[in-house]
Amino acid sequence: MIRELVLATRNRHKVIELVALLRDLGITIRSLDEFPDAPDVVEDGATCEANAIKKARAIAEFTGLPAVADDTGLEVDALGGRPGVYAARYAGEDATYDDNCLKLLRELTGVPRERRTARFLTVAALALPSGEVRVAQGILDGTIAEEASGTVGFGYDPVFFVPALGKTLAQLSADQKNKISHRAKAFTQAKDLLQEMEFPDTRVGA
Repeated sequence: MIRELVLATRNRHKVIELVALLRDLGITIRSLDEFPDAPDVVEDGATCEANAIKKARAIAEFTGLPAVADDTGLEVDALGGRPGVYAARYAGEDATYDDNCLKLLRELTGVPRERRTARFLTVAALALPSGEVRVAQGILDGTIAEEASGTVGFGYDPVFFVPALGKTLAQLSADQKNKISHRAKAFTQAKDLLQEMEFPDTRVGA
């Protein structure tokens, strides 16, 4: 059983979500803030899985500890699946969350509600310093709202509408989101994988 896990992200919003999703495992969760010299991994993969694996492997190798990374894409049917794997930088390399949402809404101007179907895809990769990798996936179906609503969450949450709940992700509490989100689904599977993976505990007295 893994006793320590490094979150391979510097996104503070994502760190908060992942800590909440993994806290019941009873393991020590460490962020990249504890490893200031850790490399910035370029997400140049063609898929979310490729990016997640690349990040997890790089951080596991650097820290000598098990690492987990995730990558999320947003597929909008009316846009031919865009922004897809480029969701985080859809409006440019230095785009803010608002920039990305505004670009998405502009591109969907005039598209009727029934054609605004979309889905989030999250791939979580767990890597050991040895190079072993396990992968989990989560999908959340929904639609793109005609305008942003809500102040909770991050990324595309204000424009991603969940029909079953009648709200955008940004209108849900953190606990509500963590029960139904794409990331929650991926990490529910990842938690099972973590319990199967073996990594020696080298702490004194362990």
